[in-house]
Amino acid sequence: MTATVLVVDDDPVQRRLLDAMLRRSGYDVAVAETGQAALQMLTGPDGERFDAVILDLVMPELDGMGVLAALRERAIEIPVIVQTANGSIETVVQAMRAGAIDFVVKPVGAERLQISLKNALKLGALEHELRHIKRRASGTLGFRDLATKSADMARVVRLAERAAKSNIPILIEGESGVGKEVLARAIQGSSDRKGKPFVTVNCGAIPHNLVESILFGHEKGSFTGATERHVGKFVEASGGTLFLDEVGELPLDAQVKLLRAIQEGEVDPVGGKKSVRVDIRIISATNKSLLDQVKAGEFREDLYYRLNVFPITLPPLRQRREDIPDLARGFLARFAAEEGKKLRGIAAEALALIGSYDWPGNVRQLENAMFRAVVLADGDELTVAEFPQIAAQMEGYDVRIPPAPASLGPAEARNDTPRIIQMPVRDPNALDLVAGSDMRTLDELEREIIKFALAHYRGHMSEISRKLGIGRSTLYRKLKDYGLIETESGTDETDAA
Repeated sequence: MTATVLVVDDDPVQRRLLDAMLRRSGYDVAVAETGQAALQMLTGPDGERFDAVILDLVMPELDGMGVLAALRERAIEIPVIVQTANGSIETVVQAMRAGAIDFVVKPVGAERLQISLKNALKLGALEHELRHIKRRASGTLGFRDLATKSADMARVVRLAERAAKSNIPILIEGESGVGKEVLARAIQGSSDRKGKPFVTVNCGAIPHNLVESILFGHEKGSFTGATERHVGKFVEASGGTLFLDEVGELPLDAQVKLLRAIQEGEVDPVGGKKSVRVDIRIISATNKSLLDQVKAGEFREDLYYRLNVFPITLPPLRQRREDIPDLARGFLARFAAEEGKKLRGIAAEALALIGSYDWPGNVRQLENAMFRAVVLADGDELTVAEFPQIAAQMEGYDVRIPPAPASLGPAEARNDTPRIIQMPVRDPNALDLVAGSDMRTLDELEREIIKFALAHYRGHMSEISRKLGIGRSTLYRKLKDYGLIETESGTDETDAA
């Protein structure tokens, strides 16, 4: 679970000294006797497991400068710390220009080497995050950005590499937060659609009566509130990739139209007079079992087989614990830069903690935990104290979440016995009748009731007017009076069409 450092030195005594020094500092160590052996290890199938390199500059045959040049030629971006007995300025400048990020003089002390390594790992993680963000924004995110040390994840990447070479429909399955969209972007960034549009549609967040308009578009005046033409997500993604996230949440009537659009390669905008041809690749994702939904009659079988041509299952984070340290360092580098915090890294005990936790929310939960830890941090590295919620659920960690401050009377303040404060459980749908010290007006209460009904009945105006006991014309008038007309412009498509 710790960082792995490759030591490259032709001197066996120096190799043993560095190996012992690094292991005492909590690192995993691999050694290479020559520059050529180091290159073979870094370019081999296990090359991704190395997090940093300590490289001797003076070696027979292929020296340190030659190794740095070869790494640059092969686009291997790994932080390298060079060391030599000659600490001249010219040597330092040459090494830095060749790609090294730090320089130490033999014999290096343990404290100096540890500081240099922590800085190197932090810089390497930050550079990786920056490359990741830039490539994601430009649509060129590739599988190199998904560097992993997990065998399960490596199999996923190999499958995705094969799928990227064709336009075959892909279904990515996995728990919420495992990174399904990131994998979909890497597939596009490694295909011939690289740099083309990547359009994401969260099928679970679309009101059912707006699915057709959002996916396929609509013409101006095709339904109430359609004040302008909308091209739809299929047309937006033409030439690139359409990513249907949580596709199992689509209503059955929308599934029929989606099936036809995929089969025919054309869409029919709402109110349109002719079909529109599109050239897209479909990548779908779900955190449920679509096959179980098919058996339950909640998902069309013909659409299931159309989408599930090339299934890929992403493992949860608890099954790829080897990747937790690298993911954590990447998040640390990004959030520390965003928050202006000077953090050197994560303490070994904190890495052991987050590496042994099961992370039910997967990578997304780890990202949020790292953000919170960076904000809480007072020192120059993250410790167990910055992960109180995680430590409280793990055995062997005596970290307690501080209680919320409460105002105590004089007698209570003198009593050191902890009190259990019973908090009232409030219904989230309850209506507040009082604002401050005054009663709320009837207009305010009525507006809140109508707004709740719009969300509860998913914008079906006939159902809302029936449940509220008012006519449709009265409902529309109140929507306009209360400034809710925008909701009505998109929610009445089913009733108006």
